[in-house]
Amino acid sequence: MSTSISLNVKWGKEIFDTTFDPSISVSQLKSILSEKTGVPADRMKLMPKSKGLWKGLLKDDFNLSSIDYGKIKPPVQILLMGSAAKLTGPKVKTVFIEDLPEEEAAKVAPEPSGLINLGNTCYLNSVVQCLRVIPELRSGLNYVASNNNGQGGASRMLVSTLRDLYQDLDRTTKPVQPNLFVMATKGAFPQFAQTAANGAPMQQDAEEFYSGLLNFAAQETRGTNAIQAGLKDAQEKDLIGADNLIDALFGIQMEETYTCDELEGSATTEEKEGEGKMELDTNTVSEAAVVRHDLHRKLVCNIQGGSDASSQTNVTHIMEGIELSLNGKVEKRSEVLGRDAIWTRQQRISRLPPILAVQFGRFFWKETPDSQDHSGVKCKVMKPVAFNGTLDIYDFCTEKIQKVMKKARDAALAEEEDRITKKLKGEDEKSESTDAAAGEKMDIDNEEDEDLKAALAMSMNDGQEEKEEEDVVIGPGLPKNFEGRYELFAVVTHKGRDADGGHYMGWVKAESQKHSSGDARTISDNDADNDDWFVFDDDEVSPCDTESVLKLKGGGDWHMSYLNFYRAKK
Repeated sequence: MSTSISLNVKWGKEIFDTTFDPSISVSQLKSILSEKTGVPADRMKLMPKSKGLWKGLLKDDFNLSSIDYGKIKPPVQILLMGSAAKLTGPKVKTVFIEDLPEEEAAKVAPEPSGLINLGNTCYLNSVVQCLRVIPELRSGLNYVASNNNGQGGASRMLVSTLRDLYQDLDRTTKPVQPNLFVMATKGAFPQFAQTAANGAPMQQDAEEFYSGLLNFAAQETRGTNAIQAGLKDAQEKDLIGADNLIDALFGIQMEETYTCDELEGSATTEEKEGEGKMELDTNTVSEAAVVRHDLHRKLVCNIQGGSDASSQTNVTHIMEGIELSLNGKVEKRSEVLGRDAIWTRQQRISRLPPILAVQFGRFFWKETPDSQDHSGVKCKVMKPVAFNGTLDIYDFCTEKIQKVMKKARDAALAEEEDRITKKLKGEDEKSESTDAAAGEKMDIDNEEDEDLKAALAMSMNDGQEEKEEEDVVIGPGLPKNFEGRYELFAVVTHKGRDADGGHYMGWVKAESQKHSSGDARTISDNDADNDDWFVFDDDEVSPCDTESVLKLKGGGDWHMSYLNFYRAKK
């Protein structure tokens, strides 16, 4: 009867004990050790540690019973070499989106959720999706809803249900039915509850809904706490009359100047012989320009050709349309003439918002005196008006605002030129030029004292001007050293030739421009054109790119821009 032999096995840093029957084969011994270590038998190498065993590597045909185990001090010690073949699982467990809870899946879903159309509510769905990506607005809505004391009418209901709707959209990957918000909207705006002869809800204007929504939201976000809930770094001096979060976010303060055309140039000047100077004729009359300040929540792109019906200007770009809307002719009373006269109106922006909305004047009312009811008809302008991913409003601002932004632009330009110079010349040449400049400065200090005094006086004046520029407030919540450029992040479009029908959709810039491959998709040499977008066709959401968005300029039966939303570019 065979006896078991105690075996001590050293495997790497591990040591374990087992037993084996000397009558078994080497293959059987390896099988026993494979169960203990996971090392496959064909990859296992055994070497002796105790004296009196085999020499070198243990061969498969070796007879283990030929060993005199009585002469070996127990336990028998051997050395095992080989790596385990057992597969280990991944360090991070793979979890599929389908297996996640609905709220967790919504956070990592590749596409945001849409809104179900409850009967011609595409005007509402498109605007809601565009405003959804404004974090400052979301924070303000959360503050108002969380501080709801149970009081408030239609405006409080509208704001609270909008906040709840956004939370529902964030919690799911499935389309959401905006039932409560649509009910609150129709309660706040009775005209949106109109129905056709067949009882179906009538199509409404997206811009009218947008403006009405902001009006009610402004009522509910009054006060410093509500403003700072959305714009945490906003200072009271930056608000310039804005007493609510909506005006702080979207408000555009306009400086409107009126000059009387019929008195313009009527003041004559005559040159006195031999004196070489001009004097104003005391018999001439003039009327001082009228300057007013007003707060708007959007700019208008006039695409009909001007502010008066007789204008034939052809507008092909958003900049031309905005310029036309800010200038025009009006008829108002002149106190000097004692009658109505023609005045020139010019508007310039005196305070900038973090969020800038631009409405394209696509719809207008056309009188129909020859019709039976003489009521007129609402028409749509189909002409193409192009726009870019960046909107530069420098030319539309007052001179004070322009001076502040020009300083930031000059600094950015100098920084860019310096960066390019360093890249082209290298640090060595830079050091030489710095030393040379220092030497020239010493020569000036020693030889041109008078010029230095003059320069010092000029610098003091410049310093005073800089201080005055620092006192000029250009708007709340704007990036430091703002240069007056805004980037497009959302568009509301309208499709169809009927102004009272058609279909609205929302186009929103994605928060991340990373694809599943991890690389940003490039469609243009311009970084602003390399971003991904989502198009919201009610409950259907699909990806698109900036190139597709910039084609929404109109001129055909496809979707064309109606409301553009921009944010201050950093």
